[in-house]
Amino acid sequence: MSQHLRGSHGRIPDPGSRIPGKITCRYNEPMARGFESKSVEAQQEEAARGKAKSRPQMTPDQQAAEQRRRALELTRARARDDLSRATAPAHRRMLEQAIAALDNQLNDLDA
Repeated sequence: MSQHLRGSHGRIPDPGSRIPGKITCRYNEPMARGFESKSVEAQQEEAARGKAKSRPQMTPDQQAAEQRRRALELTRARARDDLSRATAPAHRRMLEQAIAALDNQLNDLDA
């Protein structure tokens, strides 16, 4: 593109603009190649280091118990949510019993 069409800082004036002399930036202006990928790579490495440090190694039994705990907690949260919307007395009793049973199972995991 010829130099006389360029505005300040190498940007091209917007021909569709109603404001005379308005200059817009193009999204794909020249940038050093690989700049974005290097930044993303560094972020991924940092995240991987953070995960490795924060989580201690667990045995397969410990992993299974933790997975069981998460499943019970999610099921309990869903039952509590259902209970908050339940209107039929029989349905409320059933949900309350289910929550009590889930609480017992969670307590058994602690023991």
